[in-house]
Amino acid sequence: MSDRVYNVLFLCTGNSARSILAEAIMNEMGAGRFRGFSAGSMPKGQPHPMALDLLRKSGHPIDALRSKSWDEFATPDAPKMDFVFTVCDNAANEVCPIWPGQPMTAHWGLPDPAAVEGSEAEQRLAFADTYRMLRNRIGIFASLPIKALDEMALQKRVDDIGRSMAEAS
Repeated sequence: MSDRVYNVLFLCTGNSARSILAEAIMNEMGAGRFRGFSAGSMPKGQPHPMALDLLRKSGHPIDALRSKSWDEFATPDAPKMDFVFTVCDNAANEVCPIWPGQPMTAHWGLPDPAAVEGSEAEQRLAFADTYRMLRNRIGIFASLPIKALDEMALQKRVDDIGRSMAEAS
């Protein structure tokens, strides 16, 4: 892999919480090396207000974030993805489109903070936990010596990030 910016697509069913958080985090932590995108198999149509509020309070730009279908990234004129990570179990079990360029894929499943019932404080805590877990995973991923790893070693490392971080959470 050469010196260039790598495109990373985060997938979830609704593209309103986890994948939106991951897109924003990747665009911050991966600046200059990675560009984050997000999409969903059945997009909700807009990002979850608590996700946007958390991102804004954490210093992330939110104006360009939107809930969109993964079909946008399966067209010939779409940005070529180098990595595609599912962040929810439903999306991991769905039949995904054929991604141009055959990107490396991995499953980084996380609980859905938008599904948490309870007080507003409990819901915000769920979003904060998801944000923290994604930040940890993306930080590890963004620090990988991608150019120095062969494809099989890199695939093992991205798979391990999802597995080991899931066990720790």
